[in-house]
Amino acid sequence: MNRLRRFLPASLIGQIALVMAIALLAAQAINFGVLFAERQRASHFQIEAPPTSRFATLLQRVAAAPPAQRAALLQERGRRGRYEIGTDSAIPAQASDPRIAARLRDQAEEAGVSLRDARGALRDEVELPQRIRDQLSPEEQRQAEERIRHLQTLWLSAQLADGSWVNARMITPRPNPWLAIQAAGSTLLIYVLILAAMIWIARRLARPLRDLTAAAESFEGRGEAPQVEPRGPADVRGAILAFNAMSARVSAMFDEKDRMLGAIGHDLRTPLASLRIRAESVEPEAERAKMIATIEEMTAMLDDTLALARSGRAAETLRPVDVSALADTVVEEFRALGHDVRFEEGSRRTAAVQPNLLRRAVRNLVDNAVKYAGAAEVAVRAADGGIAVEIADRGPGIPEAALGKVQEPFVRLEGSRNRETGGSGLGLALARAAAQAHGGSLVLENREGGGLLARILLPKER
Repeated sequence: MNRLRRFLPASLIGQIALVMAIALLAAQAINFGVLFAERQRASHFQIEAPPTSRFATLLQRVAAAPPAQRAALLQERGRRGRYEIGTDSAIPAQASDPRIAARLRDQAEEAGVSLRDARGALRDEVELPQRIRDQLSPEEQRQAEERIRHLQTLWLSAQLADGSWVNARMITPRPNPWLAIQAAGSTLLIYVLILAAMIWIARRLARPLRDLTAAAESFEGRGEAPQVEPRGPADVRGAILAFNAMSARVSAMFDEKDRMLGAIGHDLRTPLASLRIRAESVEPEAERAKMIATIEEMTAMLDDTLALARSGRAAETLRPVDVSALADTVVEEFRALGHDVRFEEGSRRTAAVQPNLLRRAVRNLVDNAVKYAGAAEVAVRAADGGIAVEIADRGPGIPEAALGKVQEPFVRLEGSRNRETGGSGLGLALARAAAQAHGGSLVLENREGGGLLARILLPKER
């Protein structure tokens, strides 16, 4: 059963189409059987009923005539067939077709003739009499043979009440050889039309559902919540409208969160600035330096926290930027501060980005590399159809099991909360959020020979 499920379609439209196709196939198979049988009966009736009726009428006259006149009567009626009367049937009992025999009995009863026995058979052979063949030219003979191929011989044999047998041999047209193909063709056409209509309905249902699924999957908690165009049946449109209403409420909640964070940032920065001013007058100088360092640490942590909370919903617009030049600018900032940071020159690569957000992400990664390894190497390369900003170092690296965990907010490998030994644990989280805000990702991997490689992957087109 599990093996069979692997071959079943996973999509809604595929499952609906498969179920409808199987159900319609079964229904049309039954319909074909009934239709073909009915057409076959009608065809046999049209071919066999007229000569059988004429033969029954002839039997009525023969049964009413004196025995001595029956042969002459049959000879007179022989223009539409060959009729004979004798003591034996021209059709062996085992060769008789029950269907034709039953039709002959019914026709005879309607004509008022009681038969002791009735037989009937169809034979394919139809011969052109030699006397007629001699009178035809070769071309006429060929045409006659062609017409004969569409004919057959109907044999009828009836035993009268006195025991004598009346035998008849009549030429009739063959049944339509395309009858089964025509019935199958009409059945198949109906099957295809109904299935196509049902698949169209299924696609009409599935298309807005796919849009709804894509919109839900595309929203990762950053940017504006997506809206979907209402279409499809009333029930589906109702679900889409409800989704749009929920998206609007989510966007409103994010907007409220941004306003609240802005107010918190403003309200906290003011007392921190006031504390910094007062700390400048504290004696002795060692205590003053510790207080100022603590205030600066709190201010930096506040900035990082607010930046992470607002990531993905910044007002900064996308614009084409030379990513290589942007990374080189960050490198120059660190070099100006005396840090060993190098930029690998290469081809200039441009992408639509939020410059300030991307610059902050690169700066955080370079800062981490400088803190843990004392040096960093920065490069911008093409990768997977997009652009990769790579920051490499030769520091201690990160355990493989923690490569994903360290990208979460406030997660640090070093257990203390001292920023001098590892910061607040927001640098990698901010870099990842910035990459995701651009539709990309942050990838961390340990280098051969020691060290860490942080790669911001940016898609070429958004």
